[in-house]
Parts: sequence; C-alpha cells; structure tokens
Amino acid sequence: MSEPVVRYERRGPVALVTMNRPEYRNAQNSAMTYALDDAFGRAVDDAEVKVIVLAGEGKHFSAGHDIGSPGRDADTGFERRAVMWWEHTDRAGGDRRFARESEVYLGMCRRWREIPKPVIASVQGACIAGGLMLAWVCDLIVASDDAFFADPVVRMGIPGVEYFAHPWELGPRAAKEVLFTGERFSAQQAKEWGMVSRIVPRAELADRVQELAGKIAGMPQFGLALAKKAVNQAEDLMGLRSGMDSVFGLHHFAHAHNAETSEDALGGQSARSMRDANEGA
Repeated sequence: MSEPVVRYERRGPVALVTMNRPEYRNAQNSAMTYALDDAFGRAVDDAEVKVIVLAGEGKHFSAGHDIGSPGRDADTGFERRAVMWWEHTDRAGGDRRFARESEVYLGMCRRWREIPKPVIASVQGACIAGGLMLAWVCDLIVASDDAFFADPVVRMGIPGVEYFAHPWELGPRAAKEVLFTGERFSAQQAKEWGMVSRIVPRAELADRVQELAGKIAGMPQFGLALAKKAVNQAEDLMGLRSGMDSVFGLHHFAHAHNAETSEDALGGQSARSMRDANEGA
C-alpha cells in the first residue's frame, strides 16, 4: 500500500498532522488538501486533543501548490466542504478555475483558520507560496534556523497567493518587498517582521514544538478557543477577510489575463521555472 499523503498521530493532548509528499517537497494537490481537512476534523472532534501541530515530512515544510508533479489532480472532483459552489470539473475557463480555487485554496484556508483549537506550524526548509498559506492559517509558527519563505507568484503576473494575508502577516512595506522581488526571506527576517513566533535549531524543531504545544495544552480548552476567536475577530475588523475577497478577484483577473496573452493561465511558468528563478534570486 502507498504511504498516505497526510499522517495523523496523537501524542498525549497534541495531534500531529504531517504532510507526507517529501519527494515533491510536500507540494499540495487536492488529495492532500482534503486529507488535511480530514485530519484537522479528527483532531477537533477528539476531546482529548488540546493542540494541533502541522508539520511537513522530509527536508521541506511545503513548496506550495502542486503545479507539476505526477500527482497533480486539478482535474479531479472532490466533495465540496469549504464553500457552497458548483463542481469545477465540468466547467470551462475562468468559471472552472474560480470554482476550484474558491474551494481548495481560499475556502479551505479560511475553514482551517477557524479551527477552535490552537494550531502550531512546525516549519523547516522551504515554505513557498501555498506553503505560506498553510503556515499563516496556524496560530503560531515555529521555524527551524534553516527555514526560508517566499511568495514568488508575481513572476506569473499574479498579485500573490489566494489566501492574501501578506499585509497582516508582514506589514504593508515588507509585504510589498516580498511580492515585488519574489526573493526568499529567512526565518530571522520573518521573526523581525512578526510572522514567525520562535526560531530553533533544525535538530531540535520537533521537540521544541512538542514542548510548546504541551505548555499550551495545560490551559483550559474553552478559554483557548475563545482567545483564538477574539484575535481572529480583531484581524477581521482590521480588514483581513474583506481584503482577501478583493485580492482574490485580482488574482483571478490575472489568471484570465494570462490565459488571453500567454500560453496558459500561469503565464507560461512551471514548478521548475519558478524554483530556478527563486534559487537564482
């Protein structure tokens, strides 16, 4: 039997959810997205779980959306969970892409942001584009000292990933720098900008995250849920949700422009060309 694309493990009051496509740097296809949702749902329903940890198997947390692996499944339909919209596989053009991305990308990330239990992202190596989205929906980000981050999708002519939290996670000017240059930024830089909670040695990442999760697990569960909801509501009052809605429209306008003026909706970019450009930045 093949390995599951997401592994689930209980460690006392902590649920460890691990993306498990290390050979593709944990690129996110739809199968992984729905497996993550299953794992998060399992953790929420287990009354003994107080904290959830999201991790990535192998050298890298996540290289982002799957736009080129053999497991890419953009043409596969899954039962809708995040939004009330129609199935994308029997649609065409912008209708097809909007339907899928509303569900699999923006919708799922918003759904996971509302998980009523604290979620810690355990990040090592690459956390790129769609990887940022997964980290950003978590309440805390603990990064190894070898972690690096980037949102290089402006190379595609697209103004940022679908879950557009950049100004809130980085601040407006840092968000512009990250988007305008497409360059990687380090864990230390991310911490200075307020995005990363803690930086730890790579060899100690799993243990240090487990230690932090255990400390949080000692707090009252309902109090944690209400504290999380309070901060999320404050972010929304500062425009996070409405800002995402407006930029999601720009995101899809960019895809449509690419489809009319270049070879495809990604502006002719591939996973390899994006990686090569980023490594050369």
